[in-house]
Amino acid sequence: MGSNNNLRGIVAMLIAVGFFSLMDGGLKQLSGHYPAMQVAAIRGLSSLPLVLLWVAASGTVATLWKVRWPLHLLRGALSILMLSTFAYALKRMPLTGAYALFFVAPLLITALSVPLLGEKVGPRRWTAIVVGLLGVLVVLRPTGEGMLSLAGLAVLLAATGYALSAIMVRVLHRTDSSQSMVFWMLVMTGFGAGALAWPAWVPVQGADAWIIVGVGLSGFLGQVAITEAFRSGQASVVAPFEYSALAWALGLDWLVWQVLPDGMTLVGAGIIVASGLYLLRRERVHVEAEHP
Repeated sequence: MGSNNNLRGIVAMLIAVGFFSLMDGGLKQLSGHYPAMQVAAIRGLSSLPLVLLWVAASGTVATLWKVRWPLHLLRGALSILMLSTFAYALKRMPLTGAYALFFVAPLLITALSVPLLGEKVGPRRWTAIVVGLLGVLVVLRPTGEGMLSLAGLAVLLAATGYALSAIMVRVLHRTDSSQSMVFWMLVMTGFGAGALAWPAWVPVQGADAWIIVGVGLSGFLGQVAITEAFRSGQASVVAPFEYSALAWALGLDWLVWQVLPDGMTLVGAGIIVASGLYLLRRERVHVEAEHP
């Protein structure tokens, strides 16, 4: 795969991260007005019309029904868990702190791929995982004024749900289309979380309509861009640019909420990101050794 394709993939990833960061900023704004489960429902339902248009335009409507239903149902449940816990955390902590903890997800994906997919992880990658988890402790700082709170633990739960869902994508991709995976995840998230949120549903304020539209649009465009990123470029080249989300989080926290993280949170985030980047580098070496 040529360098031009990798450059295209990198640009697409940077665009995707920007859209997803704006979406998360919108979710944080909504989390101040609505219960976490309702915010998860809004996230799923707001992008659904655009995804339907995407499916129709791509001529893949028929593939929506030829899927592995048990795995899609489980992935939908994980999506509800991930979004509701993340929305709960966003209401109570800065976006930067939430992202710093959520960056543990790639480490969890690598660790969980051993028991769930039977993949082999060498001692160097296990060391990187352990170092990354130490970075999580730096951010949380159990004995200090860190983020060891229900909100911090909720982010870790969301990251675990995301990691499990990502592993399921690896399995589903062998048989199911990308459109079916995106469509059913949004349907199950939107209607499943909506049913759970219904007893405590808060009427949506007209002033929040533009935020909801923004969440739906940015979430959809981010999904399209990240699909293009991994389609165009090598995963090991493109994936590290996901960490540019930290810059977006810092900017949004400062511009919208006038807060900035403390130094130890940034140190912990740096440790987690460095561990993730090392894992990606080792993955590339591993792939090149298998396919010289």
